[in-house]
Amino acid sequence: MLDALEVLTTVVVGVMVGVEFSVAFVMNPIFNGLPDDSTVLARAHGGRMLGAVMPVWYLGSLALVAVWAVARRHDPGTGLVVTAGALLLVSVIMSVALLVPINNRGKTWTPENRPADWKQQAGRWDRYHYVRVAVIIAAFALLVAALS
Repeated sequence: MLDALEVLTTVVVGVMVGVEFSVAFVMNPIFNGLPDDSTVLARAHGGRMLGAVMPVWYLGSLALVAVWAVARRHDPGTGLVVTAGALLLVSVIMSVALLVPINNRGKTWTPENRPADWKQQAGRWDRYHYVRVAVIIAAFALLVAALS
């Protein structure tokens, strides 16, 4: 049963990493290559769609890692799992403190109501997101290492 928990947790975190990596290095560069009006609409739609799903995914991943750490607290790889959990917690704090405020503004933008500094705000979100992606990749790598 615990093996299934470990695999499930690793898959859930790994898919989350894939989605966030895709946003950073595939979707947003595609959106940024569009005309400004289309970029605003695409990023706003992405912000609404992923903004509804990602909180559950981040918190669910963190909860799964916590259960894994408690269930295997006497195993040698538990330090890796706890460290992965700490990194996921950092990613949640980063999200709430840095990314969500920008996303909450951006998901309401249209070509008619976007602020003059919308590109700067989107760029700031992207930079924070790159750091968050690095943090969750590190957490994922630690979980994979803990499996062996």
